[in-house]
Amino acid sequence: MTDVNNILQQSAAAFEEYKKVPAAERAAFLEAIAAEIEARREPLVTVAGQETNLPPARLNGELTRTTNQLKLFANLVREGSWVEAVIDSANPNSTPARPDIRKMLLPIGPVVVFGASNFPFAFSTAGGDTASVLAAGATVVIKGHPAHANTSLQVFEAMQAAIKKTNMPAYTVQHVAQPGNEIGKELVMHPLATGVGFTGSFAGGKALFDYANQRERPIPVFAEMSSINPVVFLPDTLEKNAAALAQTFGGSVTLGMGQFCTNPGLLIALRSPALDQFAQLLGDAIGQCAPQKMLHGGIQQAYVHNRGQLLTQQGVSVISEGAQAAELEAQPVLARVNAKDFLQNHILQEEVFGPSSLLVVCEDKEEMKAVLKSLRGQLTTTIAGTEADVKAHADLIELQTSLAGRVILNAPPTGVEVCAAMVHGGPFPATTDSRFTSVGSSAIKRWVRPVCFQGFFDGMLPPALQHANPLGIWRLVDGEFTKA
Repeated sequence: MTDVNNILQQSAAAFEEYKKVPAAERAAFLEAIAAEIEARREPLVTVAGQETNLPPARLNGELTRTTNQLKLFANLVREGSWVEAVIDSANPNSTPARPDIRKMLLPIGPVVVFGASNFPFAFSTAGGDTASVLAAGATVVIKGHPAHANTSLQVFEAMQAAIKKTNMPAYTVQHVAQPGNEIGKELVMHPLATGVGFTGSFAGGKALFDYANQRERPIPVFAEMSSINPVVFLPDTLEKNAAALAQTFGGSVTLGMGQFCTNPGLLIALRSPALDQFAQLLGDAIGQCAPQKMLHGGIQQAYVHNRGQLLTQQGVSVISEGAQAAELEAQPVLARVNAKDFLQNHILQEEVFGPSSLLVVCEDKEEMKAVLKSLRGQLTTTIAGTEADVKAHADLIELQTSLAGRVILNAPPTGVEVCAAMVHGGPFPATTDSRFTSVGSSAIKRWVRPVCFQGFFDGMLPPALQHANPLGIWRLVDGEFTKA
């Protein structure tokens, strides 16, 4: 059995050392992790393929994304301005006299990260959550996902090698392989844990969120949980671009057998002959997708159940289905329902994790607005429209900015770029905290808190807050941004 108490004590002790590691050395550590993973690329891709049924091309791309994330955070740490250093110098001539006050972001402490089932590299052991925790100067306890347990252990071994090569504290990164919900609860409830990162189902994320808030001292949880990623197809683009839209979004619905959190599971449009033509073309594109194996039996069984539940709801009809699925495979489907039935049935808003999408047919713009307003928080929302569409439906588009963390024009939502501007988050239940993102450099903000120092001398302060600016970073000094 896993000794959670010992693991968290070790993590807390390592944190006291690791938080003091200079930024340049922390950056070198992240780059060393990336190098160790890259050096193990071939065996890692092989074992991940055996455990997840994902093809080598997908896994190689995901591994590259993982190492690039680590390098992104290394560059962020090295540049330094992310700490948001602010210096307000003392002013004895003000009334009352103002003391010297300085502020910056500091790491919160040991963070528990849960690996995701659908991304064995990029959202798991050394994925974005872990990379951002380590970049922030916090230690991490990783709960490996049982769906790819061997992959997780091998990535952890690469991380251990990087710890040794860069002389980081021995327990900066720890790994828990024990399966089951109870061990997850124990990790989150332990008093030395200070934060939680999770990507997965609504049930799993909500349970961890509830555990964290039942503690004597609640801790922050960033759980990415559920999203059906609505796409609004406006009239003019359906008239002019139906064939191209069908191919693009048909490919998005079935990409990776729909096992992406940004899979477009809800399509919204006005009733028209152009929509009927588009629906037929989209159905053809989805129906032609050959069934493939899903990540594991649990996900496949959940897809079969949720797909069946969707298709038996009042007013729902099938536009197109893929070929009959074999063991562990998913059968793609495109279904249709009118907006009136959709608005009366909350089950139609539930995520069907897999190659499934539901077309909601609206009678007018007001009904489209009603459908959008009925939706819960999303990771993405998409508008497909021409310039004329955009001008005629500005109010509809504005409505979508309150719905999701990423609003997209004329592109499918699948595919999440790792960059500074990315937001991969959204209002509940897409995530437990819409102020943050789990992808991109801003993901580091989940694991820090602002601390103010009043009346300290320069030598007592972290380097980022010293007037000499030994790190050479951008700071806000007495109301002006400076790097000098």
